[in-house]
Amino acid sequence: RKHTALVELTGVIAPGGEASAESILASLQSAFEDKNTQGVILRINSPGGSPVQAGEIYDEIRRLRQQYPKIPVYAVASDVCASGGYYIAAAAQKIYANKASLIGSIGVRLDSFGFADAIAKLGIERRAYTAGNSKDFLDPFKPVNPEEVRHLQGMLDAIHQQFIAAVKQGRGERLKDNPEVFSGLMWTGEQSVGLGLVDALGSTRHVAEEVIGEKAIVDYTKHTRWL
Repeated sequence: RKHTALVELTGVIAPGGEASAESILASLQSAFEDKNTQGVILRINSPGGSPVQAGEIYDEIRRLRQQYPKIPVYAVASDVCASGGYYIAAAAQKIYANKASLIGSIGVRLDSFGFADAIAKLGIERRAYTAGNSKDFLDPFKPVNPEEVRHLQGMLDAIHQQFIAAVKQGRGERLKDNPEVFSGLMWTGEQSVGLGLVDALGSTRHVAEEVIGEKAIVDYTKHTRWL
């Protein structure tokens, strides 16, 4: 029976879970391979996660679109479609969202702490032995090293540019020329339509019935089985 295929991407994008590249790509492959699939909906509710995992899913969606040119794939944002979640959504033909969905956060971050002053006050002596001048790179127990910070910022900037390039490739001229789009900020789904981050407001049911034209929905999401 002809149907709309659904794949759910929920939670933090990371290896080993339901939102891993391995799991999502297996679900998408099954959806595209079914001869009765008239269109695929990737429903995303994710704050992001691993840029590597997100990049793998993005690239595979682009490949599947070329391999199955007659099967459109649409992203539908749920509560949150941010950072790596939006990275993945940008690979779809179109992105739909609820007016209150949180969209965007096109940026990269790395968090750490510094304990150098704390261990000094406690009288703790830090002992670290390395082979390689930078093996203790960003060690939280030593003072900030400006050279290391510059190196780290260079890596973050490079990953950010990869993210930006992927979004521009996926969204093309639909993106509005607004530098804040790539600043890491988030917007509502309603605001995102005006920025070109989202094509239109719409739910999974709306996309299945009105865009794909097949209201019957089959869920291809592969869920983790806990033994």
